[in-house]
Amino acid sequence: MAKNKEKSVTSKKVNQNAHIEGGGVVIDQVITDTLEKNYMPYAMSVIVSRALPEIDGFKPSHRKLLYTMYKMGLLSGNKTKSANIVGTTMRLNPHGDIPIYETMVRMSRGYEALLHPFVESKGNFGKAYSRDMAYAASRYTEAKLDPICNEIFRDIDKDTVDFIPNYDNTTTEPVLLPTTFPNILVNSNVGIAVSMASSICSFNLKEVCESTIALIKDENHDLSQTLKGPDFPGGGLIIHNQSELDKIFRTGRGGVRVRARHTYDKSENCIEITEIPPSTTVEAIMDKIVDLIKQNKIKEISDMRDETDLSGLKLTIDIKRGVDPEKLMTRLFRMTPLEDSYSCNFNILIGGMPRVMGVYEIIKEWTAFRTECIRKRVYYELNKKKEKLHLLKGLAKIVLDIDKAIKIVRETEEENEVIANLMIGFGIDELQAEYVAEIKLRHLNREYILKRTQETEQLEKDIAEMEEILGSSKKIQAIIVNELKEVMKKYSQPRKSLFIYIDQDEIQEDIEEISDYAVNVFLTAQGYFKKITPQSLRMSGEQKLKEGDKLSIQIEITNNTEILFFTDKCQVYKSRISDFEDTKASVLGDYIPAKLGFDEAEKIKAMVLTKDYSGNILFFFANGKVAKVPLSSYQTKTKRKKLANAYSNKSELIDIFSTADEKEYVITSTATRKLIFNSAVISSKATRDTQGVAVMTLKKNHFVASVDEFNIETFANPHRYRTKTLPSVGAIAREEDLGEQLKL
Repeated sequence: MAKNKEKSVTSKKVNQNAHIEGGGVVIDQVITDTLEKNYMPYAMSVIVSRALPEIDGFKPSHRKLLYTMYKMGLLSGNKTKSANIVGTTMRLNPHGDIPIYETMVRMSRGYEALLHPFVESKGNFGKAYSRDMAYAASRYTEAKLDPICNEIFRDIDKDTVDFIPNYDNTTTEPVLLPTTFPNILVNSNVGIAVSMASSICSFNLKEVCESTIALIKDENHDLSQTLKGPDFPGGGLIIHNQSELDKIFRTGRGGVRVRARHTYDKSENCIEITEIPPSTTVEAIMDKIVDLIKQNKIKEISDMRDETDLSGLKLTIDIKRGVDPEKLMTRLFRMTPLEDSYSCNFNILIGGMPRVMGVYEIIKEWTAFRTECIRKRVYYELNKKKEKLHLLKGLAKIVLDIDKAIKIVRETEEENEVIANLMIGFGIDELQAEYVAEIKLRHLNREYILKRTQETEQLEKDIAEMEEILGSSKKIQAIIVNELKEVMKKYSQPRKSLFIYIDQDEIQEDIEEISDYAVNVFLTAQGYFKKITPQSLRMSGEQKLKEGDKLSIQIEITNNTEILFFTDKCQVYKSRISDFEDTKASVLGDYIPAKLGFDEAEKIKAMVLTKDYSGNILFFFANGKVAKVPLSSYQTKTKRKKLANAYSNKSELIDIFSTADEKEYVITSTATRKLIFNSAVISSKATRDTQGVAVMTLKKNHFVASVDEFNIETFANPHRYRTKTLPSVGAIAREEDLGEQLKL
């Protein structure tokens, strides 16, 4: 019975669901409408309320956490468990305890991610420069606000900033924090939103304050005179590039190259690295060095260990006897994250809208924000003093006849009539009467009342001064300047990141010690590359190729040779044979477009091998022109991987030849005409994308079909196709001169 009853209930539910209107119906929607209704609100929420900082230098998560700690009394009180802070912060930030705690960790002194941390920490908070050094759980660590937060929250209770309700309307939180210095530039801030990101590097507090003062006094001030450049919490050495710094100051975009700081211990024959770039970690550096050692690209290192302890970061590299430590470090700078670039993107929310601004504009916006904060503070204090002055003026009237005031109070039968009777008796308003009525009995003496009324004169002076401030932008600017000077005096510290000056013209690539041995290189038509030693090639069988592919180039060369891959998009990609692993004939090899990062649909047109960049390259174009370019035009001082405008794009490229000596070449047109010419008759041009010299004259709708090196065996009468002057139309090919082409 029970089973049957259960079945009937189930069937009833199924029948009810079956009659749901629109149930199971798939409705077609326009993708643009779906994105606009569902995705765009999410994207705007991430941009405005999560990922990008505002002019006070904080994201919402930072602001909620710090304000909670401020309200908990942690600015002047003792440290408390981090778990208490995290739990209380959830009243403003309902995103779970782990994200809140991670936010606090990144702002802590122990984590060392900020130049001026906001959280004074106790316990293990991890390290910004370590990937594996994890922070302890919130129940084990303690924290309070750092003293610099006095400048973050100064006068926040004087209506300097607006407040909004929290997510459940149980309390309020500040929209911004009234920072007395440009915190947005002093502490780094990185965030990734939807379709945009922000990456703000940190600058030295003293330099930022001096620059702000200078710009307030003179809007045409040159920032480079006071703001030297970024200052990273982890130190490091910044490679000075004034043009790039000026670009960051003006546009908010650019890059700064940072090197690790190291010392050489001669007694231990080791290199000690104590500061690294902000964009990497100790573990990432060690992993890269290990990879280089495995690939035999670095052979001078005998051991490596992380000796980081309570005294700070320390990465020790033991080197082999006789190795020059500075040369080794130069190679490590080039090949590992020991030298890295910090990309700047100063994207900040201004009035709820994201804007990429340079340092000049950021300081201008912060000055406007701080001006408004001071104006609100002065207005708040002005109203308070006006209220007090108003009350004291009422009290002054009582001085004339204290006995009368006492008599009025004593003779009033009902309490609620005292205020009204005082108003009538002394001609004062309700607020003044309320103030007089609340005076304690012990204060009803002439001395107390006279002392209170003597404040009237000072209050009137203060009120007049405040009204002058509100009416003068220069006086407000003077207040900002004085506050900045006070901040500098209290919290400034020496630079952690120092500058090194390198003449860019003197930077030379170090010649790596590459094992030099004979190799055979193979390139297929589809772009697969193999490097095989002669011993391995003799023992190998048939070459493995992809279906439909074939070998196009096979050359025997040595391992220290450089390769240039010319593509069909007028670009050349540079590499070295030593960059490729020795392989076997039984594998497909490296796919060059993927390994060297070709553009989409880009294909190899030719491969050129060289050791010293001597000789020339000949470019044969479909319009009959030939360009001779010295191979040295493709040599660069730095290790660039890609060069644009490798050859002219005015006409289709038919073939490329690289040669150290002048040779004769056979040009065949689509009109079956042939022309033999010597490359010595045309001069070389240093410009890579030169259009070349007209060699073969072509009739309308005819083009160069092919180019080959001249071979005497394929021509019965080669003189017939030679000419004394260029350009030339050539001669129609005879059957006996077609050679192998007749078979094709």
